[in-house]
Amino acid sequence: MARSILSEVCDGGATMLISLHKQATTTPKIRAAIQAGTKPARMVAERYGISGQTVWKWRKRDSIHDRSHTAHRLQTTLTPSQEAVAVSLRRTLLLLLDDLLCVVREFLNPNVSRSGLDRCLRRHGAGSLRDLKPAAPRPTHKPFKA
Repeated sequence: MARSILSEVCDGGATMLISLHKQATTTPKIRAAIQAGTKPARMVAERYGISGQTVWKWRKRDSIHDRSHTAHRLQTTLTPSQEAVAVSLRRTLLLLLDDLLCVVREFLNPNVSRSGLDRCLRRHGAGSLRDLKPAAPRPTHKPFKA
């Protein structure tokens, strides 16, 4: 869970809301000071109450912003070709998730989980069965006869 902190921007002195994770020991202002400083890492670490590794990490980086911590590779049991088959089955046969799961486990991959299949369908825009069904034309109303 991220915590929000009011911090000063180094350029204009204006305040802005930044989001830091629980274990963050530095703010963008401290990171900029670390990058601009020429003192030894040990002295900088003592001044800000951080480790020498943290000082070296921020000195090597080009920016003062945190990097993304999301996974770069999706954990999935289905291959891309199996995903394509599952999505096309969903779109053509309009199967419910549990029915599609039985078909996929029987013919494509016995190790696929229900949640994994659901994530795959949502990733390819086939998550909602209601959105896949063609819209039924609305009946036109006859004029009222008095």
